Amino acid sequence: MADIKKIFDNPQSGEITVSGWIRTLRKSKGICFIALTDGSTSDNIQIVAIEEQTRDYDRLTSLLTGAAITVRGNLELTPEAKQPFEIKLSEYTVLGDCPSDYPLQKKNHSPEFLRTIPHLRARSNTFGNVFRVRSEAAFAIHEFFREKGFFYVHTPIITDSDAEGAGEMFTVTTLNPCTENNANYDDDFFGKHASLTVSGQLEGEYLALALGKIYTFGPTFRAERSFTARHAAEFWMIEPEMAFADLYDDMDIAEAMLKFVLKRLLERCPKELAFFDKFYDNGLTKRLCDVSTAEFARCSYTEAINHLIAAEVDFEYKPEWGIDLQTEHERYLSETVFGKPVFVFDYPKEIKAFYMRQNDDGKTVAACDLLVPRVGELIGGSQREERLDILKARMSELEMDEAAYSRYLDTRRYGTVPHAGFGLGFERLLMYVTGISNIRDVIPFPRTAGSIY
Repeated sequence: MADIKKIFDNPQSGEITVSGWIRTLRKSKGICFIALTDGSTSDNIQIVAIEEQTRDYDRLTSLLTGAAITVRGNLELTPEAKQPFEIKLSEYTVLGDCPSDYPLQKKNHSPEFLRTIPHLRARSNTFGNVFRVRSEAAFAIHEFFREKGFFYVHTPIITDSDAEGAGEMFTVTTLNPCTENNANYDDDFFGKHASLTVSGQLEGEYLALALGKIYTFGPTFRAERSFTARHAAEFWMIEPEMAFADLYDDMDIAEAMLKFVLKRLLERCPKELAFFDKFYDNGLTKRLCDVSTAEFARCSYTEAINHLIAAEVDFEYKPEWGIDLQTEHERYLSETVFGKPVFVFDYPKEIKAFYMRQNDDGKTVAACDLLVPRVGELIGGSQREERLDILKARMSELEMDEAAYSRYLDTRRYGTVPHAGFGLGFERLLMYVTGISNIRDVIPFPRTAGSIY
């Protein structure tokens, strides 16, 4: 049995067997043409069946889109035709019939409709391409960090920490939910309140301060009731942490990682990216090529605010020093001011997390965001505050409970070192590389407020 992708990669004349699902079937005057896909590639392979040479020809031609078959036949090269080769059918087996109410009978369906059938939508052109790109991007992430000497670690999915306190959390409990408002978590499974993680960063820091360089790549969860195209309740995060590193090392590794992934996708998914370029984001392939070779710009937050204030643009959110940049600001900086990805760094400490290293000016922290055209923020990172006294003072300012972060503070007591890291939302990256505008369409089974599917 041959994968259709392998046949396209290296077509060889001779007898061959393939299995797949029928995309289209048309017949005319004793001959039938079938476009067959097995999911290994965006390409369909053409099967040619001649009536007088095919047993149960009427059965074959009665099959509808979505039916699964195995075909044995002779692969013939056809360089003069639009299709470079085809299989002349010798015999076939019907593996699974498909009735006329199959939801993907038509060629074109809206993303909104396809979200209602997540169990079938991967068979469509768009989602087959999305999930092949997703697979290659994930593999490239692992390749990059392995080549750079990072260890892949697994941080808890169930946790008692809210990380930086940046999002609502899902409670994990064995208690009766009807009495949860009055729950005594001493009686719960873990003996205390537990939640699904919003980030593996804190535990990642613990491991980096033993192993040197680590990264996590796993699911994270937010219970925010957000209905925007950029938010989901379950999503995947890449979070590297590096000991003996500062903010500039952090930006260097983030830039190198993004370029590595883009180059791998351009090499390994040219047909999929061409599809997205044609149907979703004209100019996508060129832009990804340009970004993969560009030198990213770097700009302080103060300089960025000055650019925004000077812009002759009627922003919805007025730019002024001290605000958190909005998507409209981020896109203006990356698309208009710099025309390429840009790191904005040294943000006001009041709008950033407690663990970010305070700069000598007393007003800013060593934090950075990577802004990219058409998306805005793609990566957020910082040098972590390694000085115990300053970290505790900042936590006190924010009225945080030191006891809840005792393990985190221990890492600053016992052999503290400068260290840095960042977070990359995997689905946000996939939106960038495909031109798909809704996060629900780059994850196989989206979970959002009000919808488990």
